[in-house]
Amino acid sequence: MLEGVFTALVTPFKKNGEIDRDSLKKIVDFQIKEGISGLVPMGTTGESPTVSIEENMDVVEMVVKLADGKVPVIAGTGSNCTDEAIRMTKMAKNMGADYSLQVNPYYNKPTQEGLYRHFMAIADAVDLPMVLYNIQGRTGVNLETETLLRLAKHENIQAVKEASGSLPQMMDVIKNKPRDFSVLSGDDNVGLPLTLMGGNGIVSVASNIIPRWMEEMVTAARQGNVEKARTIHYELLPLFKAMFLETNPIPVKSCMAMMGLLEEEYRLPLCPPSDANREKLREMMRGQGLI
Repeated sequence: MLEGVFTALVTPFKKNGEIDRDSLKKIVDFQIKEGISGLVPMGTTGESPTVSIEENMDVVEMVVKLADGKVPVIAGTGSNCTDEAIRMTKMAKNMGADYSLQVNPYYNKPTQEGLYRHFMAIADAVDLPMVLYNIQGRTGVNLETETLLRLAKHENIQAVKEASGSLPQMMDVIKNKPRDFSVLSGDDNVGLPLTLMGGNGIVSVASNIIPRWMEEMVTAARQGNVEKARTIHYELLPLFKAMFLETNPIPVKSCMAMMGLLEEEYRLPLCPPSDANREKLREMMRGQGLI
Protein backbone atom coordinates (compact mmCIF):
# COMPACT_ATOMS: atom_id res chain seq x y z
CA MET A 1 0.00 0.00 0.00
CA LEU A 2 1.02 3.60 -0.55
CA GLU A 3 1.67 5.20 2.83
CA GLY A 4 3.42 8.40 3.88
CA VAL A 5 4.09 11.64 2.01
CA PHE A 6 4.38 11.81 -1.77
CA THR A 7 5.63 15.10 -3.20
CA ALA A 8 3.64 16.55 -6.08
CA LEU A 9 6.76 17.77 -7.85
CA VAL A 10 6.97 21.15 -9.54
CA THR A 11 8.46 21.27 -13.03
CA PRO A 12 11.38 23.72 -13.17
CA PHE A 13 11.80 25.75 -16.34
CA LYS A 14 14.65 27.81 -17.77
CA LYS A 15 14.16 31.41 -18.85
CA ASN A 16 13.92 30.22 -22.45
CA GLY A 17 10.97 27.99 -21.51
CA GLU A 18 12.79 24.65 -21.65
CA ILE A 19 12.66 22.14 -18.81
CA ASP A 20 15.51 22.78 -16.39
CA ARG A 21 17.08 19.36 -15.97
CA ASP A 22 19.75 20.53 -13.53
CA SER A 23 17.17 22.02 -11.18
CA LEU A 24 14.99 18.92 -11.47
CA LYS A 25 17.94 16.80 -10.35
CA LYS A 26 18.56 19.17 -7.44
CA ILE A 27 14.93 18.95 -6.39
CA VAL A 28 14.74 15.14 -6.58
CA ASP A 29 18.03 14.74 -4.72
CA PHE A 30 16.73 17.09 -2.00
CA GLN A 31 13.50 15.10 -1.67
CA ILE A 32 15.24 11.74 -1.34
CA LYS A 33 17.85 13.09 1.08
CA GLU A 34 15.06 14.47 3.29
CA GLY A 35 13.35 11.07 3.48
CA ILE A 36 10.27 11.50 1.30
CA SER A 37 8.07 8.42 0.75
CA GLY A 38 7.60 8.94 -2.97
CA LEU A 39 7.54 11.34 -5.91
CA VAL A 40 4.70 12.44 -8.17
CA PRO A 41 5.91 14.14 -11.36
CA MET A 42 3.56 15.77 -13.84
CA GLY A 43 0.49 16.30 -11.73
CA THR A 44 -1.23 19.65 -11.40
CA THR A 45 1.73 21.05 -9.45
CA GLY A 46 3.99 20.05 -12.33
CA GLU A 47 2.03 22.33 -14.70
CA SER A 48 0.96 19.33 -16.74
CA PRO A 49 -1.70 21.27 -18.71
CA THR A 50 0.99 23.38 -20.43
CA VAL A 51 3.63 20.79 -21.29
CA SER A 52 3.58 18.65 -24.40
CA ILE A 53 3.15 14.89 -24.17
CA GLU A 54 6.82 14.54 -25.08
CA GLU A 55 7.86 16.90 -22.28
CA ASN A 56 5.52 15.17 -19.83
CA MET A 57 7.07 11.81 -20.51
CA ASP A 58 10.58 13.26 -20.57
CA VAL A 59 10.09 14.54 -17.02
CA VAL A 60 8.64 11.21 -15.90
CA GLU A 61 11.62 9.36 -17.35
CA MET A 62 14.08 11.75 -15.70
CA VAL A 63 12.44 11.38 -12.29
CA VAL A 64 12.36 7.58 -12.57
CA LYS A 65 16.08 7.55 -13.38
CA LEU A 66 16.95 10.05 -10.65
CA ALA A 67 14.91 8.18 -8.04
CA ASP A 68 16.79 5.01 -9.06
CA GLY A 69 14.45 2.74 -7.13
CA LYS A 70 14.98 4.53 -3.81
CA VAL A 71 11.35 5.69 -3.68
CA PRO A 72 8.30 4.89 -5.81
CA VAL A 73 7.41 7.22 -8.67
CA ILE A 74 3.74 7.93 -9.38
CA ALA A 75 3.69 9.27 -12.93
CA GLY A 76 1.08 11.81 -13.93
CA THR A 77 -0.31 10.39 -17.18
CA GLY A 78 -3.93 11.46 -16.92
CA SER A 79 -5.93 13.11 -19.68
CA ASN A 80 -9.51 13.99 -20.60
CA CYS A 81 -8.93 11.79 -23.65
CA THR A 82 -9.00 8.12 -22.66
CA ASP A 83 -6.87 6.96 -25.59
CA GLU A 84 -4.23 9.56 -24.78
CA ALA A 85 -4.17 8.54 -21.11
CA ILE A 86 -3.68 4.90 -22.13
CA ARG A 87 -0.86 5.81 -24.50
CA MET A 88 0.97 7.90 -21.89
CA THR A 89 0.47 5.27 -19.19
CA LYS A 90 1.98 2.59 -21.42
CA MET A 91 4.98 4.85 -21.93
CA ALA A 92 5.32 5.41 -18.17
CA LYS A 93 5.25 1.67 -17.54
CA ASN A 94 8.01 1.12 -20.10
CA MET A 95 10.05 3.88 -18.44
CA GLY A 96 9.89 2.10 -15.09
CA ALA A 97 7.29 4.17 -13.22
CA ASP A 98 5.78 2.37 -10.23
CA TYR A 99 2.28 3.85 -10.48
CA SER A 100 0.27 6.17 -12.68
CA LEU A 101 -1.79 9.12 -11.46
CA GLN A 102 -5.11 9.44 -13.31
CA VAL A 103 -7.09 12.64 -12.86
CA ASN A 104 -10.82 12.95 -13.45
CA PRO A 105 -11.32 13.90 -17.12
CA TYR A 106 -11.59 17.69 -17.15
CA TYR A 107 -13.72 20.05 -19.24
CA ASN A 108 -15.78 17.33 -20.94
CA LYS A 109 -17.44 16.54 -17.55
CA PRO A 110 -18.34 12.86 -17.97
CA THR A 111 -21.15 11.18 -16.05
CA GLN A 112 -20.32 8.75 -13.24
CA GLU A 113 -20.65 5.91 -15.73
CA GLY A 114 -18.31 7.76 -18.08
CA LEU A 115 -15.77 8.17 -15.26
CA TYR A 116 -16.04 4.48 -14.46
CA ARG A 117 -15.51 3.40 -18.06
CA HIS A 118 -12.62 5.86 -18.52
CA PHE A 119 -10.63 4.60 -15.54
CA MET A 120 -11.48 0.96 -16.20
CA ALA A 121 -10.30 1.26 -19.80
CA ILE A 122 -6.90 2.49 -18.60
CA ALA A 123 -6.67 -0.16 -15.88
CA ASP A 124 -7.54 -2.91 -18.37
CA ALA A 125 -5.13 -1.64 -21.03
CA VAL A 126 -2.01 -1.15 -18.89
CA ASP A 127 -0.79 -3.46 -16.14
CA LEU A 128 0.45 -0.65 -13.92
CA PRO A 129 -0.97 0.23 -10.48
CA MET A 130 -3.15 3.32 -10.63
CA VAL A 131 -3.86 6.20 -8.25
CA LEU A 132 -7.14 7.95 -9.02
CA TYR A 133 -7.11 11.73 -8.58
CA ASN A 134 -10.42 13.25 -7.50
CA ILE A 135 -10.34 17.04 -7.66
CA GLN A 136 -13.70 18.52 -8.60
CA GLY A 137 -12.48 22.11 -8.22
CA ARG A 138 -10.21 21.71 -11.27
CA THR A 139 -12.06 19.11 -13.31
CA GLY A 140 -15.69 20.12 -12.83
CA VAL A 141 -16.78 16.61 -11.85
CA ASN A 142 -16.67 14.69 -8.56
CA LEU A 143 -15.79 11.01 -8.41
CA GLU A 144 -18.63 9.83 -6.21
CA THR A 145 -17.88 7.25 -3.52
CA GLU A 146 -20.13 4.63 -5.10
CA THR A 147 -18.20 4.93 -8.37
CA LEU A 148 -14.86 4.86 -6.58
CA LEU A 149 -15.77 1.67 -4.74
CA ARG A 150 -16.75 0.03 -8.04
CA LEU A 151 -13.37 0.98 -9.46
CA ALA A 152 -11.46 -0.19 -6.38
CA LYS A 153 -12.42 -3.77 -7.18
CA HIS A 154 -9.98 -3.71 -10.12
CA GLU A 155 -6.58 -5.09 -9.12
CA ASN A 156 -4.73 -2.27 -10.89
CA ILE A 157 -6.68 0.52 -9.13
CA GLN A 158 -4.97 0.72 -5.76
CA ALA A 159 -5.35 4.22 -4.33
CA VAL A 160 -7.06 7.59 -4.54
CA LYS A 161 -5.67 11.09 -4.16
CA GLU A 162 -8.69 12.64 -2.52
CA ALA A 163 -8.98 16.39 -3.08
CA SER A 164 -12.75 16.78 -3.21
CA GLY A 165 -12.62 19.17 -0.28
CA SER A 166 -15.40 17.22 1.45
CA LEU A 167 -14.46 15.59 4.75
CA PRO A 168 -17.75 13.64 4.88
CA GLN A 169 -16.98 12.15 1.46
CA MET A 170 -13.43 11.29 2.57
CA MET A 171 -14.80 9.54 5.66
CA ASP A 172 -17.23 7.52 3.54
CA VAL A 173 -14.38 6.44 1.29
CA ILE A 174 -12.17 5.40 4.22
CA LYS A 175 -15.02 3.56 5.94
CA ASN A 176 -16.06 1.57 2.89
CA LYS A 177 -12.86 1.06 0.89
CA PRO A 178 -11.16 -2.33 0.47
CA ARG A 179 -8.59 -3.01 3.18
CA ASP A 180 -5.62 -2.87 0.79
CA PHE A 181 -6.74 0.38 -0.92
CA SER A 182 -4.87 3.58 0.00
CA VAL A 183 -6.56 6.94 0.59
CA LEU A 184 -4.19 9.90 0.29
CA SER A 185 -5.10 13.52 0.92
CA GLY A 186 -4.59 15.81 -2.04
CA ASP A 187 -4.69 18.89 0.21
CA ASP A 188 -2.04 19.72 2.81
CA ASN A 189 -4.56 21.59 4.96
CA VAL A 190 -6.61 18.45 5.62
CA GLY A 191 -3.78 15.93 5.41
CA LEU A 192 -3.64 15.47 9.17
CA PRO A 193 -7.41 15.09 9.70
CA LEU A 194 -7.62 12.62 6.83
CA THR A 195 -4.72 10.56 8.20
CA LEU A 196 -6.17 10.52 11.71
CA MET A 197 -9.51 9.34 10.27
CA GLY A 198 -7.75 6.30 8.83
CA GLY A 199 -6.17 7.63 5.66
CA ASN A 200 -2.71 6.65 4.53
CA GLY A 201 -0.95 9.98 4.01
CA ILE A 202 -0.69 12.95 1.67
CA VAL A 203 0.20 13.82 -1.90
CA SER A 204 1.73 17.11 -0.86
CA VAL A 205 2.55 20.47 -2.41
CA ALA A 206 4.17 21.80 0.77
CA SER A 207 6.64 18.90 0.84
CA ASN A 208 8.39 20.47 -2.14
CA ILE A 209 9.67 22.86 0.54
CA ILE A 210 9.54 20.87 3.80
CA PRO A 211 9.60 17.14 3.01
CA ARG A 212 11.06 16.06 6.34
CA TRP A 213 8.51 18.02 8.39
CA MET A 214 5.63 16.59 6.38
CA GLU A 215 6.95 13.08 6.86
CA GLU A 216 7.31 13.62 10.62
CA MET A 217 3.73 14.87 10.90
CA VAL A 218 2.22 11.98 8.96
CA THR A 219 4.39 9.38 10.72
CA ALA A 220 3.35 10.73 14.12
CA ALA A 221 -0.31 10.64 13.09
CA ARG A 222 -0.12 7.09 11.78
CA GLN A 223 1.67 5.96 14.95
CA GLY A 224 -1.03 7.47 17.15
CA ASN A 225 1.09 10.32 18.49
CA VAL A 226 -1.69 12.83 18.00
CA GLU A 227 -0.18 15.58 20.15
CA LYS A 228 3.06 15.63 18.15
CA ALA A 229 1.24 15.49 14.82
CA ARG A 230 -1.13 18.28 15.84
CA THR A 231 1.76 20.45 17.06
CA ILE A 232 3.58 20.08 13.73
CA HIS A 233 0.37 20.74 11.80
CA TYR A 234 -0.24 24.07 13.52
CA GLU A 235 3.41 25.06 13.19
CA LEU A 236 3.15 24.48 9.45
CA LEU A 237 -0.32 25.94 9.01
CA PRO A 238 0.97 29.38 7.89
CA LEU A 239 2.88 27.64 5.09
CA PHE A 240 -0.14 25.54 4.11
CA LYS A 241 -2.28 28.66 3.86
CA ALA A 242 0.40 30.55 1.92
CA MET A 243 0.35 27.88 -0.78
CA PHE A 244 -3.13 29.15 -1.72
CA LEU A 245 -2.34 32.87 -1.93
CA GLU A 246 -2.48 32.35 -5.69
CA THR A 247 -3.13 29.40 -7.97
CA ASN A 248 -0.96 26.35 -7.32
CA PRO A 249 1.96 26.03 -8.20
CA ILE A 250 2.67 29.77 -8.27
CA PRO A 251 3.33 30.18 -4.52
CA VAL A 252 5.35 26.99 -4.07
CA LYS A 253 7.62 27.76 -7.05
CA SER A 254 8.16 31.28 -5.75
CA CYS A 255 9.18 29.89 -2.34
CA MET A 256 11.47 27.28 -3.92
CA ALA A 257 13.17 30.04 -5.88
CA MET A 258 13.86 31.82 -2.58
CA MET A 259 15.52 28.58 -1.39
CA GLY A 260 17.69 28.41 -4.49
CA LEU A 261 16.10 25.21 -5.78
CA LEU A 262 14.97 26.64 -9.12
CA GLU A 263 14.49 29.73 -11.23
CA GLU A 264 11.08 31.33 -10.78
CA GLU A 265 9.73 30.52 -14.22
CA TYR A 266 6.21 29.51 -15.21
CA ARG A 267 4.34 28.52 -18.35
CA LEU A 268 1.55 30.85 -19.42
CA PRO A 269 -1.23 31.22 -18.53
CA LEU A 270 0.41 30.88 -15.10
CA CYS A 271 2.59 33.84 -14.18
CA PRO A 272 4.63 35.13 -11.22
CA PRO A 273 2.79 36.19 -8.05
CA SER A 274 1.96 39.82 -7.39
CA ASP A 275 4.60 41.84 -5.56
CA ALA A 276 2.35 41.97 -2.49
CA ASN A 277 1.87 38.21 -2.40
CA ARG A 278 5.55 37.55 -3.03
CA GLU A 279 6.35 39.66 0.02
CA LYS A 280 3.80 37.69 2.06
CA LEU A 281 5.48 34.49 0.92
CA ARG A 282 8.89 35.86 1.86
CA GLU A 283 7.65 36.85 5.32
CA MET A 284 6.15 33.38 5.81
CA MET A 285 9.40 31.71 4.74
CA ARG A 286 11.38 33.85 7.17
CA GLY A 287 8.91 33.11 9.93
CA GLN A 288 9.28 29.38 9.30
CA GLY A 289 13.08 29.70 9.31
CA LEU A 290 13.35 28.48 5.72
CA ILE A 291 15.30 31.44 4.34
